[in-house]
Amino acid sequence: MSEPAIFSLHDRLQADTVGLGSTSLCEIRLMNDSTWPWVLLVPAVAGIREVYQLSADQQHQLVRESSVLSEAMMGAFGGDKMNVAALGNMVPQLHLHHIVRFEGDPAWPGPVWGKQAPVPYSEEELQQVRQRLAPVLAELQAGV
Repeated sequence: MSEPAIFSLHDRLQADTVGLGSTSLCEIRLMNDSTWPWVLLVPAVAGIREVYQLSADQQHQLVRESSVLSEAMMGAFGGDKMNVAALGNMVPQLHLHHIVRFEGDPAWPGPVWGKQAPVPYSEEELQQVRQRLAPVLAELQAGV
């Protein structure tokens, strides 16, 4: 009998993001690019590349977490549009991007990918983002 696979975060996600916590299903990660409020949900399930590979309960939980995160981010940052995407072209591990967009931002109205080099957060900026997201992080970690 083989041992079950153990979840580990893809190296690229580990390098490009900052951990914000976890839910019963996902790792919550902040993209280290201060240009946009940009949070990822990464289901902590080994070997998953696509949403359909999750169980039905996991799929529902992911949608609930994504919806709660999206609404809270829009409230916290006052954007014009919430972009939610699961591309996986560069990082095959399933992860959902949640990006608050603003009319007139550097990539508006196009996608943010490849538009410019990331602008890493300073420690102070990172603390400010954590504070703005604290209520939703607490809600997600408590279970939605």
